[in-house]
Amino acid sequence: MDKYIWVGLDVHPESITAAILEDGSNEAEVLKMSGDLMKVRRLMRRLSEKGTVRACYEASGAGYVLHRVLKRDGFHCDIIAPSLIPRKLGDRRKTDRLDAVMLAKLYRSGHLTAVHVPTETHEALRRLIRLRYSYQEQCKSTKRRISGILLAHGLVYREGKSYWTKKHKQWLGTLRQELEGPIQEALAMELEHLEYIQMQRNALDADIERYAQQQPFRGYVEVLCCLRGLKTLTAMTLLSEVDDINRFRSPRSLMAYFGLIPSERSSGDRERRGPITKAGNKHARRVLIEAAWNNRHNAGADLILNRRRQGQPPEVVAIALKAQHRLSRRFYHLSHKKHLHVAITAVARELCGFVRAIMKAAPCRQNAA
Repeated sequence: MDKYIWVGLDVHPESITAAILEDGSNEAEVLKMSGDLMKVRRLMRRLSEKGTVRACYEASGAGYVLHRVLKRDGFHCDIIAPSLIPRKLGDRRKTDRLDAVMLAKLYRSGHLTAVHVPTETHEALRRLIRLRYSYQEQCKSTKRRISGILLAHGLVYREGKSYWTKKHKQWLGTLRQELEGPIQEALAMELEHLEYIQMQRNALDADIERYAQQQPFRGYVEVLCCLRGLKTLTAMTLLSEVDDINRFRSPRSLMAYFGLIPSERSSGDRERRGPITKAGNKHARRVLIEAAWNNRHNAGADLILNRRRQGQPPEVVAIALKAQHRLSRRFYHLSHKKHLHVAITAVARELCGFVRAIMKAAPCRQNAA
């Protein structure tokens, strides 16, 4: 049998601590290096002369760079989910050395869970879409600041019921011209800031739309848009966050990845289920819950939805129709006995299953295979 050498890495931008643990040994050799990846590569090459190297490090802001560098060199390296690392409750010590040794020992015993490493294309797209969401949140916070400034000075919009409509923006433009002094300068700067952020967000929307028309995303976006509540941005968010749908063996595993399954604290004959776990990917969970709100209405004819389904494979359209009727009925029954948000979360959980089914049935997946 080949001799295995287990390496736990504690990675920081300035330094990397490596704990080397061989089979049959309980004492780890600890080395501290600079953040230069070439030194890690030389270490792996030196260790590979003694046996098969298995390395790991925690997922952090360091990203996937070290993993990809070692993979190109032919070494096995896993990235570990930090939230799933077993820890002793009474242990209050934490250093780079202890973390590296702990990783090496737990990795050898098989108690660590590796995360999925996306391709560089998916990772870059994921960053772009998350940046768009960040700009959207900045737009909301800027609007709240503008409303707060006006309310503090007794300026209340009474010409309509809805804010940030065309009429409301005209009212803000009039105030910008009529006000004087510091309040006028504060309002002008906030409105200019809002206009700039919205311009950047719209530019990101155009970029995402352009990537959605290219391979390998176009086919998946078209089939996902057959589902009610899913458009280009939602479909691209799911595709970038999920990456490879085949790594989820069942719909429930995908629901757990999105944190949409209920938490449980059962013992003996007593069963207790609480709110959803909110574990895993919060970005995909957010867009699924937003999409679920569109399924609270009765499943009727929808001209725009029918146009999106034209030209799609019959099996994809059948799944979309089944989801449309199933989810609206599900919301109707739950809304009479559960809180509205609980009902929507349950609908989002089932929508997650239909997303997996429609991605598995996508013809682009079969062509790629």
